Amino acid sequence: MSLTELTATSRVTVFPLEHLTVAYTTQSSDKRGLGDIGLVSVVDEQSDGDELWRLARDLGGRTNGGDQARWILTQASRARMVATYKNLPDTTWTAYVRRRFELDALFTNHDVLMTGRMALCAG
Repeated sequence: MSLTELTATSRVTVFPLEHLTVAYTTQSSDKRGLGDIGLVSVVDEQSDGDELWRLARDLGGRTNGGDQARWILTQASRARMVATYKNLPDTTWTAYVRRRFELDALFTNHDVLMTGRMALCAG
């Protein structure tokens, strides 16, 4: 597995998912700023993000990659809509992306899902 490191400041939603703490933010593939890339990462130094894919398989009952990616994005977008979870408006973060999955069609305004581990900077 290759590793891509990204650092940015953006809105981050932090939410619990089973035994994990998960962070969700978006990135844009071009200057239009559409947020077409969903970045869903586990906030844990020991994680590589594969836990999300296992949950999609085990809890979501999804066996193919596209269905698993849509399940992960559904959990993240749902958490962002629920006011009880932490929305951090201008948070600096570093993500260690282990997996990039291109969806076959736009889903929750994303055509790419990236997963891995994220570190949130105190600020």
